[in-house]
Amino acid sequence: MGNNILIVDDDTQLTDLLVEFLETHGFSIITRHSPEKAFKYLDRESVDLLILDIMLPGMDGLQFLRKLRENSSVPVIMLTARGEVSDRIIGLELGADDYIAKPFEPRELLARIQSILRRSQAPSELQDILTFDSLIVDKLRQEVHLDGVLVHLSTTEFEALSLFSSNAGKVLNREFLVENIRGIRWQSYDRSIDVLVSRLRSKLGETPNSMRFIKTIHGVGYKFVALPKK
Repeated sequence: MGNNILIVDDDTQLTDLLVEFLETHGFSIITRHSPEKAFKYLDRESVDLLILDIMLPGMDGLQFLRKLRENSSVPVIMLTARGEVSDRIIGLELGADDYIAKPFEPRELLARIQSILRRSQAPSELQDILTFDSLIVDKLRQEVHLDGVLVHLSTTEFEALSLFSSNAGKVLNREFLVENIRGIRWQSYDRSIDVLVSRLRSKLGETPNSMRFIKTIHGVGYKFVALPKK
Protein backbone atom coordinates (compact mmCIF):
# COMPACT_ATOMS: atom_id res chain seq x y z
CA MET A 1 0.00 0.00 0.00
CA GLY A 2 1.02 3.61 -0.49
CA ASN A 3 0.20 6.68 1.56
CA ASN A 4 -1.64 6.24 4.85
CA ILE A 5 -4.92 8.14 5.04
CA LEU A 6 -7.08 8.43 8.16
CA ILE A 7 -10.81 9.03 7.60
CA VAL A 8 -12.70 10.44 10.60
CA ASP A 9 -16.44 10.19 9.91
CA ASP A 10 -19.32 8.53 11.77
CA ASP A 11 -21.06 7.61 8.49
CA THR A 12 -19.99 3.96 8.24
CA GLN A 13 -21.66 3.48 4.86
CA LEU A 14 -19.62 6.33 3.40
CA THR A 15 -16.35 5.24 5.01
CA ASP A 16 -16.80 1.68 3.75
CA LEU A 17 -17.30 3.05 0.24
CA LEU A 18 -14.24 5.28 0.48
CA VAL A 19 -12.07 2.48 1.87
CA GLU A 20 -12.96 0.23 -1.06
CA PHE A 21 -12.48 3.00 -3.64
CA LEU A 22 -9.25 4.51 -2.30
CA GLU A 23 -7.56 1.17 -1.62
CA THR A 24 -8.01 0.28 -5.30
CA HIS A 25 -5.92 3.37 -6.03
CA GLY A 26 -3.04 2.28 -3.84
CA PHE A 27 -3.79 4.02 -0.54
CA SER A 28 -3.77 2.44 2.90
CA ILE A 29 -6.97 3.58 4.64
CA ILE A 30 -7.70 3.72 8.36
CA THR A 31 -11.15 4.71 9.60
CA ARG A 32 -12.28 5.99 12.97
CA HIS A 33 -15.87 6.95 13.69
CA SER A 34 -15.37 9.26 16.65
CA PRO A 35 -12.91 12.04 17.52
CA GLU A 36 -11.77 10.22 20.65
CA LYS A 37 -10.81 7.07 18.73
CA ALA A 38 -9.13 9.14 16.02
CA PHE A 39 -6.91 10.98 18.51
CA LYS A 40 -6.01 7.69 20.20
CA TYR A 41 -4.88 6.37 16.83
CA LEU A 42 -2.88 9.53 16.05
CA ASP A 43 -1.14 9.30 19.41
CA ARG A 44 0.36 5.97 18.27
CA GLU A 45 0.65 6.26 14.51
CA SER A 46 1.41 8.84 11.83
CA VAL A 47 -0.59 9.41 8.65
CA ASP A 48 0.09 11.25 5.39
CA LEU A 49 -3.34 12.85 5.12
CA LEU A 50 -6.54 13.12 7.12
CA ILE A 51 -10.12 13.29 5.78
CA LEU A 52 -12.28 14.91 8.45
CA ASP A 53 -16.06 15.29 8.58
CA ILE A 54 -17.45 18.45 10.17
CA MET A 55 -20.44 16.68 11.73
CA LEU A 56 -19.00 14.33 14.38
CA PRO A 57 -20.36 13.01 17.68
CA GLY A 58 -19.12 14.69 20.85
CA MET A 59 -16.67 17.06 19.16
CA ASP A 60 -17.35 18.55 15.76
CA GLY A 61 -14.76 18.53 13.00
CA LEU A 62 -13.80 22.16 13.50
CA GLN A 63 -13.07 21.57 17.18
CA PHE A 64 -11.13 18.45 16.21
CA LEU A 65 -9.07 20.43 13.69
CA ARG A 66 -8.32 23.18 16.21
CA LYS A 67 -6.96 20.61 18.67
CA LEU A 68 -5.08 18.73 15.93
CA ARG A 69 -3.28 21.86 14.78
CA GLU A 70 -1.84 22.43 18.25
CA ASN A 71 0.89 19.91 17.43
CA SER A 72 0.37 18.53 13.91
CA SER A 73 0.63 19.92 10.38
CA VAL A 74 -0.70 16.78 8.64
CA PRO A 75 -2.71 17.77 5.52
CA VAL A 76 -6.47 17.81 6.19
CA ILE A 77 -9.42 17.68 3.80
CA MET A 78 -12.69 18.69 5.44
CA LEU A 79 -16.02 17.08 4.53
CA THR A 80 -19.19 19.09 5.02
CA ALA A 81 -22.81 18.21 4.32
CA ARG A 82 -23.92 21.77 4.93
CA GLY A 83 -21.85 23.37 2.20
CA GLU A 84 -21.91 26.71 3.99
CA VAL A 85 -19.31 29.29 2.98
CA SER A 86 -18.84 30.10 6.68
CA ASP A 87 -17.91 26.49 7.45
CA ARG A 88 -15.31 26.50 4.70
CA ILE A 89 -13.81 29.80 5.83
CA ILE A 90 -13.61 28.69 9.47
CA GLY A 91 -12.02 25.40 8.40
CA LEU A 92 -9.41 27.24 6.34
CA GLU A 93 -8.75 29.64 9.21
CA LEU A 94 -8.11 26.69 11.52
CA GLY A 95 -5.63 25.13 9.11
CA ALA A 96 -7.56 22.87 6.73
CA ASP A 97 -5.83 22.36 3.38
CA ASP A 98 -8.99 21.78 1.34
CA TYR A 99 -12.68 20.94 1.71
CA ILE A 100 -15.29 19.09 -0.28
CA ALA A 101 -19.07 19.24 0.16
CA LYS A 102 -21.26 16.15 0.49
CA PRO A 103 -22.48 14.52 -1.61
CA PHE A 104 -19.38 14.25 -3.78
CA GLU A 105 -17.96 12.01 -6.45
CA PRO A 106 -15.19 9.75 -5.06
CA ARG A 107 -13.05 10.65 -8.07
CA GLU A 108 -13.20 14.32 -7.11
CA LEU A 109 -11.97 13.46 -3.63
CA LEU A 110 -9.24 11.30 -5.16
CA ALA A 111 -8.07 14.21 -7.32
CA ARG A 112 -7.87 16.50 -4.31
CA ILE A 113 -5.98 13.91 -2.28
CA GLN A 114 -3.47 13.43 -5.08
CA SER A 115 -3.05 17.19 -5.51
CA ILE A 116 -2.33 17.78 -1.81
CA LEU A 117 0.06 14.83 -1.55
CA ARG A 118 1.95 16.00 -4.64
CA ARG A 119 2.40 19.42 -3.08
CA SER A 120 3.45 18.08 0.31
CA GLN A 121 5.80 15.36 -0.93
CA ALA A 122 7.55 16.85 -3.97
CA PRO A 123 11.26 17.09 -3.09
CA SER A 124 12.11 18.39 -6.56
CA GLU A 125 10.37 21.64 -5.68
CA LEU A 126 12.12 21.99 -2.32
CA GLN A 127 15.73 22.79 -3.14
CA ASP A 128 16.79 25.91 -1.32
CA ILE A 129 16.77 27.91 1.87
CA LEU A 130 15.52 31.50 1.74
CA THR A 131 16.87 33.80 4.45
CA PHE A 132 15.41 37.16 5.41
CA ASP A 133 15.85 39.38 8.45
CA SER A 134 14.48 37.24 11.32
CA LEU A 135 12.88 34.71 8.92
CA ILE A 136 14.24 31.50 7.38
CA VAL A 137 12.19 29.44 4.90
CA ASP A 138 13.78 26.02 4.52
CA LYS A 139 12.19 24.41 1.47
CA LEU A 140 14.23 21.24 1.79
CA ARG A 141 13.03 20.48 5.32
CA GLN A 142 9.72 22.32 4.87
CA GLU A 143 10.48 24.30 8.00
CA VAL A 144 10.09 27.97 8.88
CA HIS A 145 11.98 29.76 11.67
CA LEU A 146 10.99 33.21 12.88
CA ASP A 147 13.40 34.96 15.27
CA GLY A 148 15.03 31.57 15.82
CA VAL A 149 11.78 29.82 16.76
CA LEU A 150 10.19 27.06 14.67
CA VAL A 151 6.81 28.12 13.25
CA HIS A 152 4.25 25.35 12.77
CA LEU A 153 2.51 25.74 9.41
CA SER A 154 0.02 23.54 7.58
CA THR A 155 0.96 22.22 4.14
CA THR A 156 -1.03 24.98 2.43
CA GLU A 157 0.37 27.69 4.70
CA PHE A 158 3.93 26.56 3.98
CA GLU A 159 3.20 26.43 0.26
CA ALA A 160 1.82 29.98 0.36
CA LEU A 161 4.82 31.32 2.29
CA SER A 162 7.20 29.50 -0.04
CA LEU A 163 5.47 31.09 -3.04
CA PHE A 164 5.52 34.57 -1.48
CA SER A 165 9.13 34.39 -0.34
CA SER A 166 10.30 32.98 -3.69
CA ASN A 167 8.73 36.04 -5.34
CA ALA A 168 9.89 38.66 -2.84
CA GLY A 169 9.23 42.21 -4.02
CA LYS A 170 6.70 41.12 -6.68
CA VAL A 171 2.97 41.81 -6.58
CA LEU A 172 1.08 38.49 -6.80
CA ASN A 173 -2.56 38.76 -7.84
CA ARG A 174 -5.28 36.52 -6.40
CA GLU A 175 -5.72 34.53 -9.59
CA PHE A 176 -2.03 33.64 -9.61
CA LEU A 177 -2.17 32.67 -5.94
CA VAL A 178 -5.28 30.49 -6.41
CA GLU A 179 -3.75 28.64 -9.35
CA ASN A 180 -0.36 28.11 -7.73
CA ILE A 181 -1.32 27.40 -4.13
CA ARG A 182 -4.43 25.28 -4.31
CA GLY A 183 -4.38 23.92 -7.83
CA ILE A 184 -8.14 24.46 -8.16
CA ARG A 185 -10.14 27.52 -9.09
CA TRP A 186 -12.34 28.95 -6.34
CA GLN A 187 -15.48 30.90 -7.04
CA SER A 188 -15.08 34.64 -6.78
CA TYR A 189 -17.12 35.01 -3.59
CA ASP A 190 -14.90 32.61 -1.69
CA ARG A 191 -12.39 34.42 0.53
CA SER A 192 -10.07 31.41 0.78
CA ILE A 193 -6.91 33.26 -0.31
CA ASP A 194 -7.58 36.20 2.03
CA VAL A 195 -8.27 33.79 4.90
CA LEU A 196 -5.06 31.88 4.14
CA VAL A 197 -2.98 35.07 4.10
CA SER A 198 -4.59 36.27 7.33
CA ARG A 199 -3.74 32.96 9.01
CA LEU A 200 -0.18 33.10 7.70
CA ARG A 201 0.28 36.67 8.89
CA SER A 202 -0.89 35.70 12.36
CA LYS A 203 1.64 32.87 12.56
CA LEU A 204 4.37 35.24 11.39
CA GLY A 205 3.52 37.60 14.25
CA GLU A 206 2.14 40.36 12.05
CA THR A 207 -0.45 42.87 13.25
CA PRO A 208 -2.49 45.50 11.35
CA ASN A 209 0.11 48.05 12.44
CA SER A 210 3.14 45.89 11.67
CA MET A 211 3.31 44.15 8.31
CA ARG A 212 6.87 42.83 8.30
CA PHE A 213 6.45 40.41 5.44
CA ILE A 214 3.16 40.42 3.49
CA LYS A 215 1.63 43.69 2.27
CA THR A 216 -1.89 43.96 0.85
CA ILE A 217 -2.07 45.55 -2.58
CA HIS A 218 -5.70 46.67 -2.56
CA GLY A 219 -7.74 45.47 -5.50
CA VAL A 220 -4.91 43.30 -6.78
CA GLY A 221 -3.38 40.88 -4.32
CA TYR A 222 -0.33 40.74 -2.05
CA LYS A 223 3.40 41.44 -2.04
CA PHE A 224 6.14 39.89 0.11
CA VAL A 225 8.02 43.03 1.16
CA ALA A 226 10.98 41.50 3.01
CA LEU A 227 14.07 41.16 0.84
CA PRO A 228 16.31 38.09 0.97
CA LYS A 229 19.80 38.33 2.41
CA LYS A 230 22.58 38.07 -0.11
